[in-house]
Amino acid sequence: MRIEVSDEQVREAFARVSTHPVFAESAELVRGGGQPLEMIRAMCANPDVLQGFADWSEAIYPGGSLDRDVQEVVILASSIENACQFCVDSHVDMCRALGLSDDPAGLLESPGDMTAPQRLAVEWTQAVMRDSNQVPSELFNQVQGCFGDAGVVELTLLVGYINMLNMFNNTLENAYRGEMDSTSSGGGSSS
Repeated sequence: MRIEVSDEQVREAFARVSTHPVFAESAELVRGGGQPLEMIRAMCANPDVLQGFADWSEAIYPGGSLDRDVQEVVILASSIENACQFCVDSHVDMCRALGLSDDPAGLLESPGDMTAPQRLAVEWTQAVMRDSNQVPSELFNQVQGCFGDAGVVELTLLVGYINMLNMFNNTLENAYRGEMDSTSSGGGSSS
């Protein structure tokens, strides 16, 4: 992590949000005597950002109305494209803990193994990331038919949201070290 965040800053900032459901994984780590995930620790340098992250996350991820499997494939597609180690590795562990796939990243390379909503969400993610001014109308119509207008809005915000988090983690060199890997001593909570 490129920035310095003292234990006192973490305690003070995290105390404001520790019971928020968005921070379930980090709260579990802290209760066990550890630190929150590095992305959350970095946000503790600015408690207002941490609170804003909680509020946005509640509406988009892990909150929101999209099925969790759809959210996860969007996050993985974006994070792989952006080479975000933190997001790829943490969401691979989350997918496994949720029982979505033994090889979540590999699922993206096998569209035939995905559900129709998952495939459409990945196609939408890739199109939006490629050029948000040139998303094909045919794809829009398919996504709208599958998810409805509210779902298109949420899906599009999720793509932007995870891209922002990818940039945040990459720029600050936040690392994920398997803290939520259910096969290790790191935990394994899934919300």
